[in-house]
Amino acid sequence: MDKTGDGFNFLRTKFPRLSKAKIKEGIFVGPQIRQLFKDSTFVKHLNRKEKRVWLAFKNVCMNFLGSKKSDNYVAHVRELLSAYKAMWCNMSLKVPYLHPHLDFFPENL
Repeated sequence: MDKTGDGFNFLRTKFPRLSKAKIKEGIFVGPQIRQLFKDSTFVKHLNRKEKRVWLAFKNVCMNFLGSKKSDNYVAHVRELLSAYKAMWCNMSLKVPYLHPHLDFFPENL
């Protein structure tokens, strides 16, 4: 996320008690993420690439990580990985591991 952009500044005003370092590193807990899911103005503060990543992340959370697994969860996860790659995000080791193992999720769930 652009540290000088509107999205970053929005997060600083939305969560004033959260340290700037945590916002910079993207360290949020469940209740904070759910607040952002409900906040329709957050998306308006994001640039095009950030918006794509946010919407893909939201889709994965709602359609794959939640209690209801959608039939097209593979498409949601692939879009998330593609959006991260387009934004040049530093991904943890878990995310690249997820991509080649996407077909094995139905057996593991």
